[in-house]
Amino acid sequence: MTKAPKQAAKAQFAEKHFDTLIAPVITEKSTLASENSQVVFKVPLTATKPEIAAAVESLFKVKVKAVNTLRTKGKHKQFRGRVYTRSTVKKAIVTLEEGHAIDITTGL
Repeated sequence: MTKAPKQAAKAQFAEKHFDTLIAPVITEKSTLASENSQVVFKVPLTATKPEIAAAVESLFKVKVKAVNTLRTKGKHKQFRGRVYTRSTVKKAIVTLEEGHAIDITTGL
């Protein structure tokens, strides 16, 4: 039995949302940002602001006010004489509308 075209498109769209948000960033700075209705997520390098906003709104059922992104370029480091490079990471700081909140500790 095959899914109806509409259901298949919905499932594929939802799967893309799960791929857009890799993981929440839980640091001291992101915890302080949560007091201002902001949540920080690790996202793919190719993710755009509208994609991130759509993913957060559909997965967490909240209204997004703004999305700010930043890329942290990978540093060259040394460990026991061996040189390696950290991965380049993109983070998204999502500001939520008043009255909306996301509890990251509970998961999806």
